[in-house]
Amino acid sequence: MCMYALTVSIMESNNVKEVMTNPTWIESMQEEVLQFKRLGVWVLVPALDIHTPLTLKWLFKNKPDEENIVIRNKSRLVVRGYCQEEGIDFKESFALVAKMEAIRIFLAYAAHKSFTMF
Repeated sequence: MCMYALTVSIMESNNVKEVMTNPTWIESMQEEVLQFKRLGVWVLVPALDIHTPLTLKWLFKNKPDEENIVIRNKSRLVVRGYCQEEGIDFKESFALVAKMEAIRIFLAYAAHKSFTMF
């Protein structure tokens, strides 16, 4: 455990320039990008003159264990969605959240039809 703790950075920063000096954070960033590629969640497309591409931001967090010892560095690459303009970048937005009423109706129907639920 002690040897593993030495390979993890205790530094937590919002500055990408600072983070790029630490090999453990660089490895964490590479893992995040490779996971995007593996899951196929993004596609490279040509930029159009009429649309401004959304910018990205790196978020960095240390993951501690029960004793507050940093056990993992976690990097997240997120889009700055607050830069979008309604009508230009999107027509409408919604959250993929089911209402409780819809869940109750689904469960009642499944019980009526004797469906197996998992």
